[in-house]
Amino acid sequence: MSAIEQNAGAKERILARIRSAREAQESRRKIELQEIARHLDAHPRGPRLMIEDEAGMAGSMQARFLERARAMASTFEEVASMNQVPHAIAAYLIANGLPKEVVAWPEFSRLDWRAAEIDFASRPAAASDLIGVTGAFCAIAETGTLLLLSGSETPATTSMLPETHFAIVHADRIVATMEEAFMLVRGAHQQLPRAVYFVSGPSRTADIEQTIVLGAHGPYRLHILLVGRASHS
Repeated sequence: MSAIEQNAGAKERILARIRSAREAQESRRKIELQEIARHLDAHPRGPRLMIEDEAGMAGSMQARFLERARAMASTFEEVASMNQVPHAIAAYLIANGLPKEVVAWPEFSRLDWRAAEIDFASRPAAASDLIGVTGAFCAIAETGTLLLLSGSETPATTSMLPETHFAIVHADRIVATMEEAFMLVRGAHQQLPRAVYFVSGPSRTADIEQTIVLGAHGPYRLHILLVGRASHS
């Protein structure tokens, strides 16, 4: 056997070992996911908050979410459709003396920002940006909290760096508890993204003399735009 043939044979054996190792790793990964799913299915569910009244579960969750969000210094506004979002944001910016320049997640590029006379940019926020516009994977009625997932189309900096954070939330994406929020995440994603993070009102701290200061580590304004109404309300 020539040296060339020996080298080719050695190369093929190395590649075969790499392929075998990768297949074994993928197999282990599938088994691990199946075990996690079985554990979650078999694990008894603990007591959870029940949110219900004569208005119906969905409508009640929406009211509870807004009540809790307001208690944490969030402001909010209800709009009937996504088309109204740019005009609602423009009105807020004018009322608060803020510049009409926003950076936003790519999914909002299709909205007519020009009609609202807003300078719109679809990119992750930088330190110099003052206004960030994001969506939310879902909202949690129990605590008035938003759940966001990081990703190339949902950059976390847009909700963390600007002084003012607009969060667009669809009414049908309000769930009762954090447990239900994670059930939604598991149903939509086989694998969790790099970061799952929660936003409960503007950033705050009470490190100095236990006095609440907003905006210490992030936005000091959180304005929630609730789109539509829960389908069962």
